[in-house]
Amino acid sequence: MAVARPRLHLIFGGLMLVMLLAALDQTIVATALPTIVSDLGGLNHLSWVTSAFLLAQTAVTPIYGKLGDLYGRKRVLQSAVGLFLVGSALCGLAGSMTELIAFRAVQGLGAGGLIVLTQAVVGDVVPPRERGKYQGLFGAVFGVASIAGPLLGGVIVEAVSWRWIFYVNLPLGLVALAVLGSTLPSTKGTRRPTIDYLGAGVLAAALSAIVLVASLGGTTWRWGSGQTIIVAAVGVALLGVFAAVERRAAEPVLPPQLMHNRVFVVGGSLSLIVGFAMFGSITFLPLYFQTVDAASPTGAGLRLLPMMVGMLSMSILSGQLITRRGRYRVFPIIGTGVMAVGLFLLSRLDVGTSIGVSSAYLLVLGLGLGLVMQVLVLAVQNAVDYTVLGAATSGVTLFRGMGGSLGAAVFGAIFSSRLASELRGALSGPLAHQVSGGGRLTGAQVARLQPALRSAYEHAYVHALRPVFVAASGIALVGFALSWLLPERRLRETAASARGLEDGLAAPRSPDSLAEVERALTLAVGTERRQRFRERLAQRAGVDLSGGATWALVRISEHGLAGARRLAEQDGVPPERIAAVVDELRAHGLVADDDGAARLTDQGRALADRAVLARRELLDEALDDETAQIEPDISELLHRLARELAGEPPARV
Repeated sequence: MAVARPRLHLIFGGLMLVMLLAALDQTIVATALPTIVSDLGGLNHLSWVTSAFLLAQTAVTPIYGKLGDLYGRKRVLQSAVGLFLVGSALCGLAGSMTELIAFRAVQGLGAGGLIVLTQAVVGDVVPPRERGKYQGLFGAVFGVASIAGPLLGGVIVEAVSWRWIFYVNLPLGLVALAVLGSTLPSTKGTRRPTIDYLGAGVLAAALSAIVLVASLGGTTWRWGSGQTIIVAAVGVALLGVFAAVERRAAEPVLPPQLMHNRVFVVGGSLSLIVGFAMFGSITFLPLYFQTVDAASPTGAGLRLLPMMVGMLSMSILSGQLITRRGRYRVFPIIGTGVMAVGLFLLSRLDVGTSIGVSSAYLLVLGLGLGLVMQVLVLAVQNAVDYTVLGAATSGVTLFRGMGGSLGAAVFGAIFSSRLASELRGALSGPLAHQVSGGGRLTGAQVARLQPALRSAYEHAYVHALRPVFVAASGIALVGFALSWLLPERRLRETAASARGLEDGLAAPRSPDSLAEVERALTLAVGTERRQRFRERLAQRAGVDLSGGATWALVRISEHGLAGARRLAEQDGVPPERIAAVVDELRAHGLVADDDGAARLTDQGRALADRAVLARRELLDEALDDETAQIEPDISELLHRLARELAGEPPARV
């Protein structure tokens, strides 16, 4: 349901604000973590501030799209924003590390719906022809937020307090709620989906158990202790239960047939490895910059920019190259190799390493990440049946979230264990008690230490981080070996259109396959294909109509001249352009005057049908799957899109 353009701009502004909030909170906490630990203690649980958010977001993302179909996207989106804001407020009020971790999980439960539902709402309010442009803007917001998060977090911590990285969500979120509440139309899906609550719940429980063992094993719990063994066994058992549940579920979170698809298995595994490396690095690098280099929180955020810029630029470039050449397999092979090199270089960070050298290391890691991330969505979408396209696409980001949770937990366990060992006996008195309780010395405290103690403290941090990046480099090498198993398949046009930032940075997506098919087709209908449509229509009809005249012809056949005129006016088309298109149709004998009222001639009606058929043929070619085309839902979607995408609206004001 398209809406009037001025109102659409207001709606879209609210949606972009929602997207910004969700994307920022994946990375904004990174540079604040050292300060949070200084205030709340609990250094050995630091990784859970990131893991809790990612785990909760990962678990509920597959459910939100279907909840939107069931209860209406406006209502569910408002509920998700409200839950996210409640979690943000509670995070700002947290009085201990345990409270902060719990409230970050609440925040993640809300964030899981923000990105998925904002993308779904675009389909409700934007004509298919323009969705590619709006999705691209969403991608830009997601990419910029991912880069700006650590820097903005540092600025807020330094200017006000770490609590304001959460409080800042409140006014922005309330503005977004007000805009969406007053302007977003209430829509409800035409079908009532079956929601796999049990599968999502069992998966979340299994992942939580595994991440808990990875985080606490070897630190709070001994590896051979009863707690470690029991929780690990529960996690593994729940994974088996999840597999059994998915085989029986009507609409599973992760359809079992995907696990027999080699591209999905390799792509999902690589996504897990990328999440492991990326979120682990973002979580623990600010510790080094603020403690060893005495950087301010803002300075630590700036130090992460080379990695983010490398990741963003290479994601865009690789997407463009893949679209032009039609080949994608080489990118994850090179990317995982470059990732491994970048992570190994970071293991060489030492006391006194210059900013230029550390920036170069981070740039290498970012370039590697960018080369891999773009391919994952594209390769999977290109290889699976359209009936499971949504689940496969959201599955890639599901694995990325799992990897991020595990990476932060594993890195955290390695770091905390090594740091405790390195600092044992290095400090005495109140400072030793502060550190033993999981606290961290502030930059001012480190600066006041005697030179020998300060040097010991800084070297302890460096030595604690070194095995973190050595382990991460080893994981990346596993990804490098795995990437050689990724098959190269001819690109479908719908897959080749997946090159926006939201694809490259693996933004969460709805598991609704029909929504993914529509999204892919509307992105695939670019300028070149519009020209091919005009040429095909001219061949069929012997008439070369302008895009605006073709659009008007199909709309008049559906709604009559008065209805088509209202649609054009609603779209901001000036009266003189409307008159010009009607004159063009009249000149070709497609519109005639009957008792002072214009109507389509028989030739006009026939040409309108040919225009829809020509567009349908091009959509069938882009879909490139005869089996999918006979599916009733997809066939109906193709027919609707063929009518909506036949021609271009006349030029606007």
